[in-house]
Amino acid sequence: MTLKTALRTFPIIGKRFSNGYHNKKAVMLDTDSMNRVKGSKMNKVGKQEYSADRESSTLVPTIWRPVTIMYPYERLEDMEPWLFVPGNYNGRIGVIWETCTACKLCVKICPNDCLHMTTELRVDVLDGAEGENSGYGGELEVGGYAAVEIEGIVDEHLERDPITAHDAPADEFRFAEVIDLTGDSATVRWNDSGIEEVMEQSDLLVADDQIVSGRIDMGRCMFCGLCMEACSFTSFFMTNEYDGMSGFTRQDLWFDASRTRVLANEHQEAVDAELAHRAKREKEKREKAAARAAKKAEA
Repeated sequence: MTLKTALRTFPIIGKRFSNGYHNKKAVMLDTDSMNRVKGSKMNKVGKQEYSADRESSTLVPTIWRPVTIMYPYERLEDMEPWLFVPGNYNGRIGVIWETCTACKLCVKICPNDCLHMTTELRVDVLDGAEGENSGYGGELEVGGYAAVEIEGIVDEHLERDPITAHDAPADEFRFAEVIDLTGDSATVRWNDSGIEEVMEQSDLLVADDQIVSGRIDMGRCMFCGLCMEACSFTSFFMTNEYDGMSGFTRQDLWFDASRTRVLANEHQEAVDAELAHRAKREKEKREKAAARAAKKAEA
């Protein structure tokens, strides 16, 4: 039996077997495959030559379930999308800058010491809040930082697919140092050009040069998810990215904070819940401070 199996691998001998399994020419792009993947954003028929037919019975879909996936012509999120519901899959580590408080719980719990803190310019979740949660952030200060939103970047972020985008998301803010505050105007010096400009304070967001968790040695990470479980501020997530994490040297596996960043819109519900919690705490803090000041004034 072993010899018979081995002989099947030779083209001249294999084609003589009646089952036609071995040495059969593969036709990867048939009509059924094209119909199946034409609406899939992961399988762009016009951009590749192959797309394997993995159709099973519509009545009993578990019969003849594919055992292997012909990556990269097929992708895991296409074949088993239930794995990619947030929280169901431990892919690359990701950090939401806007909610990170630099508490270092993630660094302390990491068993492989692959997490490192870094300093990044960012807009805190409270500083960028709108609606009922606005007004509880910081204030512009001379010597501090301010930011303005770059036009069109928000729409670009909404179209970005974090599973296949193996690069850092585009910066959505332009940062500047606050030089002077006079009345309702502010003089700022833009970090990217060094040019000074006078702007209305209402057009500026408060930014800060904050320590965040983000620089990660992916060569040491074992995707255990302990950092995500330890985070108390809805900042750490295990993303759905499972490829794009290789390199030719060990240094290539060091991912900077910009590369490991997770955009707030990718987990908007969790970020909104954290924002509401922080706004409530800040509101209570200010009310207590106002009550103490009023009591002191009466005394």
